[in-house]
Amino acid sequence: MIPAEPDPVCTGVGIEMKSFAIPNVLTIAGSDSGGGAGIQADLKAFSALGVYGASVITAVTAQNTHTVSAIHPIPNDVIAAQIDAVLMDIAIHAIKVGMLGSVDIIETVAQALSRYPTIPLVVDPVMISKSGSALLPMNAVAALKQQILPRAYLITPNLPEAAALVGLDEPTTIDGMYALLPKLHELGAKHVLLKGGHLEGDNDAVDLLSDGKHVQAYRAKRINTQNTHGTGCTLSSN
Repeated sequence: MIPAEPDPVCTGVGIEMKSFAIPNVLTIAGSDSGGGAGIQADLKAFSALGVYGASVITAVTAQNTHTVSAIHPIPNDVIAAQIDAVLMDIAIHAIKVGMLGSVDIIETVAQALSRYPTIPLVVDPVMISKSGSALLPMNAVAALKQQILPRAYLITPNLPEAAALVGLDEPTTIDGMYALLPKLHELGAKHVLLKGGHLEGDNDAVDLLSDGKHVQAYRAKRINTQNTHGTGCTLSSN
């Protein structure tokens, strides 16, 4: 990664310049009023990892851990202006893309990012919230596949999202997850992290990370909890 510019550091007796190799990461996503998902979750994850986080808000949502009660899309020109304002000033080392919400927003983000083709893109194809609320209309899925996913370094779909992206039934076994990986790579992403948390009847949770040639399985003991709001956002920001 490219070191960030030296930052001023308060010493208690004055300001001195000290160089830090702190990565700068931009998140492009929706705002969660409950603070558990979206932009808020991304920035918390960045901070926990020692990363400087910048943000572009695509929509303001009224939500909590139970439901999404309102969604207000940000005007397209304001989204584009946010992207340019950040990328023209700050040396961004990676971009995470979350909730986009509509064909127009997808097209706006894709056009703006086309001016910065060398920055790695991590895409969490947010389609449905944990509470079951639709966050991406089905008519926008094709736009996401055509305009965003082909330039992604990594995509992080869960099983329902992966099935929707490739037009197949949701896998019910780990073998089914493996079979889905080639179809996901056909969408153009260099790497795929397929999250298996939706599989039932297994004591472990299994995620598969693929580069198109090799697959690494990550297995962990499943945690019996209802506190899953924002987990996908947080994982894709790590």
